[in-house]
Amino acid sequence: MSSQSLHELTQSLVEDGNALFKNGAVFSQGVALVQQLPQGDQDEFAFAGRSNVGKSSLINAVTGVKGLARTSNTPGRTQELNFFHVNESFFIVDLPGYGYAQAPEKTVQSWTRLIHDYLRGRVQLKRVFLLIDSRHGIKKVDENIMKMLDTAAVSYQIVLTKIDKITARQIEEVFHKTKEIAKTHVACYPEILLTSSEKKKGIDLVRAQFVKVLNKL
Repeated sequence: MSSQSLHELTQSLVEDGNALFKNGAVFSQGVALVQQLPQGDQDEFAFAGRSNVGKSSLINAVTGVKGLARTSNTPGRTQELNFFHVNESFFIVDLPGYGYAQAPEKTVQSWTRLIHDYLRGRVQLKRVFLLIDSRHGIKKVDENIMKMLDTAAVSYQIVLTKIDKITARQIEEVFHKTKEIAKTHVACYPEILLTSSEKKKGIDLVRAQFVKVLNKL
């Protein structure tokens, strides 16, 4: 494919992605137990990552709905699987942050099991966006999640967040290092996304991924 046609395809996907979210999204339900998961066969896209990686902020930016997903500087605030309905046709799922959280140990263990059970056994789950803080790169706890997703054969894509907090050279370094690690994981989608929710960078390209998955491109 020529560079011109590739550019045209990307532009088309971006336009379709922006149109996909033109009506925003609405909160559907919070799930604390696997038994409470929505019934039906509508596609789901999950956002996962360490506590305070910027999941809620990215969901708000992607959907264009300020305050849809609650944001907080306190790690571990999201303690359920929060489902958001888009166009009454598919769900975005905000997962509790893994790793450090200001919550009782039993609570952390409970929602960690919930995350793992959901990621391993949800046939409606079409892709996981695995958020990595660009300032820190992939940590051991991230690799553990990646290995689990590999084993479960769940397609996931790495999204580097908060790129406005580092220099262009640092972005390039973390991008290439992340890409090399991603190559070693069989279920990891090869395209890595660079984003800043605060500066609205890369948001269009995240939306474009939804179009690609929904249309099996």
